[in-house]
Amino acid sequence: MKELITPTTRLHTNWLEAHAEWGPGQHEDGFGLHPSDEVTSPTGFATWVARLLDQSDPAKSIDDGKSGCTYRWIVESDRVLGGIALRHGSSDYVLWAGHIGYGIRPSARRRGLATWALGRMLEEARMLGLDRVLAVCAVDNVASAKTIEQCGGVFEGVRDIRFGPARRYWIEL
Repeated sequence: MKELITPTTRLHTNWLEAHAEWGPGQHEDGFGLHPSDEVTSPTGFATWVARLLDQSDPAKSIDDGKSGCTYRWIVESDRVLGGIALRHGSSDYVLWAGHIGYGIRPSARRRGLATWALGRMLEEARMLGLDRVLAVCAVDNVASAKTIEQCGGVFEGVRDIRFGPARRYWIEL
């Protein structure tokens, strides 16, 4: 049974399997992974998970001035299938990157996991008091655009952001 869970060191090996599936040079949206994070050793992984949990406190800010962020992993029978992040507030970062970011490991795609996880995170956004969220995806990411639209996303337009042109959607809560 699939579930959204808080990041945990218990799934270190399972998370590394998912991470390896993305391959070198790729990044996994929704995991809050920075280039400087060392996740292969148990100590480095524990440090990274502790940072994610600390950032999930709505009263705290991320160290680079961004709003706090709630991280969840999409898991089925301890297999890490993906990650999703809900950024709190409306900082400049959120206004270009969006409130929601997610990624599904390649072998788990086309199963509706992103749509399911996004729906669950919208409930968490409501609990945080947000009345709408911004979701952003690359213009050529048709699967992500469909996911956002299935969850009520209303297309605002296309803007250039750090990774190139992106589609912007607002989801009313």
